[in-house]
Amino acid sequence: MDVRELERVLLDQKEELEVFRNKSFCNRAEEDLIDLDSNLAQVVIGVRRSGKSTLCFNALEKSKVSYAYVNFDDENLYDLTAKDMNDILQVLYSIYGDFTHLFLDEIQNIEGWHLFVNRMLRKGIHILLTGSNSKLLSGELASHLTGRHHTIELLPFSFKDWCSYNGIAIAPLTTKNIGLLIGAFDKYLRQGGFPELLVEHNRTSYIDSLFHNIIKQDIQKRFNIKYIDSLERMAGHLLNISPAIIVKDKLQEQFGFKSHHTLGNYLSFLAQTYLICKVCKYSVKSKERSVAEKVYAIDVAFMNKRENALSGENLGWRLETVVYLELRRRIKIEEEDIYYFDNRNAEADFVVCNGNRVVGIYQVSYDIDNLKTRRREINGAVVASKNTKCKNVYILTDHQSETIVHDDITIKVMPVWEWIVRD
Repeated sequence: MDVRELERVLLDQKEELEVFRNKSFCNRAEEDLIDLDSNLAQVVIGVRRSGKSTLCFNALEKSKVSYAYVNFDDENLYDLTAKDMNDILQVLYSIYGDFTHLFLDEIQNIEGWHLFVNRMLRKGIHILLTGSNSKLLSGELASHLTGRHHTIELLPFSFKDWCSYNGIAIAPLTTKNIGLLIGAFDKYLRQGGFPELLVEHNRTSYIDSLFHNIIKQDIQKRFNIKYIDSLERMAGHLLNISPAIIVKDKLQEQFGFKSHHTLGNYLSFLAQTYLICKVCKYSVKSKERSVAEKVYAIDVAFMNKRENALSGENLGWRLETVVYLELRRRIKIEEEDIYYFDNRNAEADFVVCNGNRVVGIYQVSYDIDNLKTRRREINGAVVASKNTKCKNVYILTDHQSETIVHDDITIKVMPVWEWIVRD
């Protein structure tokens, strides 16, 4: 690209930063994980439009450091390679003057980006990166920036983030605040956590556009997908049925993939780009953990706001998805893992492990008023507790709260919103 044209593009991007400065954003817990004084590249990864750029921008602005900015998710920059990075660097110095920090947005769009980043780190420039492909980033970081990066995963708004943005206090739990929190959680459960959905009127169109951008830009363009129509149909199907244990033979037959290998790759692409999340079965045997995977949508908005989404309001599925995503946020900080439990006699939605030690059992049910449902959820929690020797057991609901003691196992029953704000 001509240097003058490059200068025009980067000047336009600088103008966009000025728009950010006139807006107010909620503080998110992940911002505290960014260390701008570190000599390690700070890498923020997550699904498109989860707020990665805003998170980084907030951190940079609060720190008052001098920084330059490039957004590679710009159609004017799609053809650039690592060979063009010197020109970019030259233009950045001409626009921003000298700087100590370099913010590179959606860096995975540049082939060989790691070579440039590594060179900047050697020069003592503090690097802040964002990307929407976990495998691409982690693979290149591991092989080329060994020991020189720190990764932060950012999901769409948590319920705490959603409350912060809307000015709803999560403490103290007065009668008024509890009422406001219950009403807020009901909206969050149906609307989802993508930040722009809070101001977007046509939410179905927004989510549908995001869905297609992930398929076309993050998967088809990056991986040169042959069966793109089949992939798109399968992705929509998985979002419609999630949370669900997937049967690969049925998926292969249903969507016409010629091999398990191709199907496995396509499922991996959907997970890498954060459209879906995969949870393995809890087992001491590694083979059993990978045989039957359970899939979740990255946000409940994908479950009901797409144009071809199922019209039904399965609030139980949505509630389970919210709990999964909240656990995922927490384990990234605590270095834990999430599994589901199924031993044919009983099921539990989530088993949280720290190394070889199980630290939490979680059942999710919209309510346990029905006697059959109550027995099923209690039995699953108790069996999982005894099997794993874990005494930290929950049944999370939409609105119910009590303590159940069964077979010497104490089960805490509480609303999901309360579990989120209290813990």
